[in-house]
Amino acid sequence: KGTIHLFRKSQRSLVGKLTHEFRLVAADRRSWKILLFGAINLICIGFLLMWCSSTNSIALTAYTYLTIFDLFSLITCLISYWVMMKKPSPVYSFGFERFEVLAVFASTVLAQLGALFILKESAERFLEQPEIHTGRLLVGTFVALFFNLFTMLSIRNKPFAYVSEAASTSWLQEHVADLSRSICGIIPGLSSIFLPRMNPFVLIDIAGALALCITYMLIEINNYFAVDTASAIAIALMTFGTMYPMSVYSGKVLLQTTPPHVIGQLDKLLREVSTLDGVLEVRNEHFWTLGFGTLAGSVHVRIRRDANEQMVLAHVTNRLYTLVSTLTVQIFKDDWIRPTLSSVPIANNILNLSDHHVIPMPSLKAVDNLNPVTSTPAKPSSPPPEFSFNTPGKNVSPVILLNAQTKPYGLGFNHGSTPYSSVLNQGLGIPGMGAAQGFRTGFTNVPSRYGTNARGQPRP
Repeated sequence: KGTIHLFRKSQRSLVGKLTHEFRLVAADRRSWKILLFGAINLICIGFLLMWCSSTNSIALTAYTYLTIFDLFSLITCLISYWVMMKKPSPVYSFGFERFEVLAVFASTVLAQLGALFILKESAERFLEQPEIHTGRLLVGTFVALFFNLFTMLSIRNKPFAYVSEAASTSWLQEHVADLSRSICGIIPGLSSIFLPRMNPFVLIDIAGALALCITYMLIEINNYFAVDTASAIAIALMTFGTMYPMSVYSGKVLLQTTPPHVIGQLDKLLREVSTLDGVLEVRNEHFWTLGFGTLAGSVHVRIRRDANEQMVLAHVTNRLYTLVSTLTVQIFKDDWIRPTLSSVPIANNILNLSDHHVIPMPSLKAVDNLNPVTSTPAKPSSPPPEFSFNTPGKNVSPVILLNAQTKPYGLGFNHGSTPYSSVLNQGLGIPGMGAAQGFRTGFTNVPSRYGTNARGQPRP
């Protein structure tokens, strides 16, 4: 018996749990650099928002949202460090890698929502364009550009680095790639910088800063304030187009879909597994992306009864482990048992075996599946369970039924009325032991003519 605690310790609140996990991350020296950049990022965001209010520039506000996105990327990097510290638990048996995917998905979606907000504000400004002050516009542009590039190039953000390479290219990357091919054709030495494709975060930072510089020059020269709204729309579209492919990729990972680029390799490996010695069938295979660069899967393998389970398991794991790092393989043997006539001892009160018939009873599942109209087995509406077969005759105990036909006295005639069940059981008797032989008797002196008595005389 366990100890009775009168005063149980109260469970931690959500804030207490978050504080405990933050202390766990802060104990690692690698996270101090990220925390320092996060503090500087908050200070930079505060100054940029004040300059956006003083200049009344919505283009600078759209560019400031990229700095806010950098703060989200730093939080994602901290979550990545926290995931590496945590071990799988009974609740999270596959680990905590999906928290990285969720952080990337949330960051990219929030960046897209900010871009939609900028588009909405820009549409309102086209109706009534306010005056733009350029006193701190150029200063805010270079401060944000310097900090964004310094953050992206100084800190190795593993989740976003993987997503930027694995996700499909944005329209901005495709246009820059076409321009880079033309430039590299003239100056081949720049191919290592511009090709095969640029970092999407660095690209959008440079493109946004270039749009703000053009805005500053046009406003200073011609007082063309509408160019600020046009630059804000351009930055918002570039932000949306850059973040959308990453959101789609991380969303597919959250939905546990199989990556398209590994489907062919998985099919090839499964065909190789099905041809292994002892393997009869590979079924219920399911593979999905657990985290960034981590593929998980489960498969059921049916083998012969004389096959070695451990040997087959080792070969199957060796084939699939090259692609699937987290793998679950269920091995079960082919279990087909033929039904036997009798497997129970005969009771002591049974005097003669000839008075009884051993009839194996069908399973209840077979009776349930009969069609009430045709008395034929109906097609099951659902597949059989994963680890069992509907084997006919399995786990069926034979039943011994008492013969309803009475034993003859003297000449071998039946006395009394014969029940209907004995007519069906007459053909199942054991010959040579006094039981009936069928619908015809075995006595030669009994006539087969209808309407005569036992002596052959007509009935009165």
